[in-house]
Amino acid sequence: MKYALEVTVLAILFIFTGAFVLVQNTGEHEWSGTDDQAGDVINEMTGTEYEPWADPLYEPPSGEIESLFFCLQSAIGALVIGFFFGYYYRGRRINT
Repeated sequence: MKYALEVTVLAILFIFTGAFVLVQNTGEHEWSGTDDQAGDVINEMTGTEYEPWADPLYEPPSGEIESLFFCLQSAIGALVIGFFFGYYYRGRRINT
């Protein structure tokens, strides 16, 4: 049962990775956030200028600082996910 689950998870990851690579390699993509892209789509659909409802609480002074915050956020998320996978794995090994 354990082997089948591992193979299934790896197959799903492989399929999603392949789909992601195919989507990213087709067409021209700009390096912009989803907020900017959503605003552009709303402008195209309605024909009016999109105005955000709220302003950001903190605007980083440069793109490098913004990238740093994004990297820190992803590192913290990876640590949390890794901790819970390790906790789950260790708990299963102790019970067997």
